[in-house]
Amino acid sequence: MESSISRTELNCISLADPDIQKSVALLKQACLDSGFFYVVDHGISQESMDEVFAQSKKFFDLPHSEKMKLLRDEKNRGYTPMLDEILDPENQVNGDYKEGYYIGVEVPEDNPEANKPFYGPNQWPTEEVLPKWRKVMEQYHREALRVAKSVARIIALALDLDVDFFDRPEMLAKPIAILRLLHYEGRVSNPAKGVYGAGAHSDYGLITLLATDDVVGLQICKDRNAQPQIWEYVAPLKGGFIVNLGDMLERWSNCIFRSTLHRVVLDGQERYSLTLWNQATTA
Repeated sequence: MESSISRTELNCISLADPDIQKSVALLKQACLDSGFFYVVDHGISQESMDEVFAQSKKFFDLPHSEKMKLLRDEKNRGYTPMLDEILDPENQVNGDYKEGYYIGVEVPEDNPEANKPFYGPNQWPTEEVLPKWRKVMEQYHREALRVAKSVARIIALALDLDVDFFDRPEMLAKPIAILRLLHYEGRVSNPAKGVYGAGAHSDYGLITLLATDDVVGLQICKDRNAQPQIWEYVAPLKGGFIVNLGDMLERWSNCIFRSTLHRVVLDGQERYSLTLWNQATTA
């Protein structure tokens, strides 16, 4: 049986703040506590963010048959249907009540780099079906990756590393960076019956950037071993990112920084979000 759900407070880091030591202190406290924090003043305009959400909705509004033409391939690029993914098989009766679309760093098929895992060409809707869609998504992917690298520099300082530690080629200079567009069905979640928008999990990469609409749904559990587990909602932040650390960074920091269990529990409203999941190329 779950306890009543409250809202958690997260530290907010401004990438425009000239006081870098203040940002480092706020981030370090957040990473020790939960591994979740907000990032604002990141340089991506609200107009641009709104356009990405609008284009994402246009894709998910397409007929199912049209979306299935772009079904996720062996390079993990493309469409994932509703219930296709199950993140917490021990507690979920079905898969996640969400559909998604994966976009990675574009590497042409004839490039030797395309032979590596997670590298290769993306799948794209045709211009006839969704004009401008590819251009909007590629631009957002580049901009969100720029933000991730800026955050990583503050993380490096918080770990007493050189500020450019994560800029190295084997880190985030040539990362595995996956943009995921997500659409959650307007279904009421019921954890007691194993029904979730997204099941409980931690991210296994380095850091994840999440932009979401104004529908509340993300929950975090700061102590996965507690009985019962205590879950707290994370409020959306318009124009900002919710950032969380992944398992890779938790291990690299000798478990000083936290990769925290999280899930999506919804009240019946549709929800749209964008995630940029980043992993260094050195595991």
